[in-house]
Amino acid sequence: MKPEAPSAPFVGPFALGTLSGPDQASFPGLVIPQGRVLDLRTALAEPALTTRGVFERWDTVLPRLHELAAATDAGWRSLEGLRVHAPVEPRQVFQSGANYRQHVIDLEVAHRTPDDPRTVEEARAEIAAVMDRRAAEDLPYVFIGLPSAVTGPYDDVVLPAWAKKPDWELELAAVVARPAYRVSVEEALEHVAGYTIANDLTDRATVFRRDMPAIGTDWLRGKNAPGFTPLGPWIVPAESIADPGDLRVTLKLNGETMQDESTKDMLFGIARLVSYISQTSRLLPGDLVLTGSPAGNGIHWGRLLRDEDVMDGSITGLGAQRTRCVAEST
Repeated sequence: MKPEAPSAPFVGPFALGTLSGPDQASFPGLVIPQGRVLDLRTALAEPALTTRGVFERWDTVLPRLHELAAATDAGWRSLEGLRVHAPVEPRQVFQSGANYRQHVIDLEVAHRTPDDPRTVEEARAEIAAVMDRRAAEDLPYVFIGLPSAVTGPYDDVVLPAWAKKPDWELELAAVVARPAYRVSVEEALEHVAGYTIANDLTDRATVFRRDMPAIGTDWLRGKNAPGFTPLGPWIVPAESIADPGDLRVTLKLNGETMQDESTKDMLFGIARLVSYISQTSRLLPGDLVLTGSPAGNGIHWGRLLRDEDVMDGSITGLGAQRTRCVAEST
């Protein structure tokens, strides 16, 4: 039986999402904490409007969203009975790796070779020094994800038969509003519309190419199976989040807490990541910037994802997602 969607509040007067009813096309929704939603296609008199389209005109639409959220006679309907999809369809997904200090230390220790002469304490100290140097030299590690991996916050996650070590990675995701190209760190947050929750699933068995070790990581294979990026449920406007650098990221597996860390542990915050990406690529409205995963992944616990596992992910003020793992039938 599919688990019920969790009930978790978001902060602020409203959030954005993408929803649909029975036999109804998906629509961009203005969601308020009272559990009601407004179809923005009707409210803004734009029948073809999408959530991404809202971000494309963020500066002009945002004041109107505040007005609508305060209106009592705007055509609200209950969220009950509606399907919640991924809140936006991004054109680009930028993913940050090795961005949580404790997480990287744990991973490096877990992946030590059997003949590594260092003690665990020596290895942790050495890796910590590398992390501090990376932060000082301002060199985030960013790679590209596929929009086709994005799925809804309550959808089942199919574990492909070839994925031998599927793992969870709950992350804070920033959603772009204004296009950003070669922006400074000081300007970067002006280009962020809001924040949401992403679970960046990874098959640890295929991250490193065994046939070509020198080529490094294979993120296509390791991270981009369909549904490997559950997203949402909501996008909370940046103005409602007092400090994205101080949010709690929590993932529970079958009710047991596995990840529970503050975004304070990030080596590179939102502004530095957005600025860094923009030096090479042009960020577009609706694009996602995933900020990396904190400590507590399955590879650390020695417990990876299996058929019927249920993941509950939450981030302070952004609501919660719940996804069930389903083994691919062969």
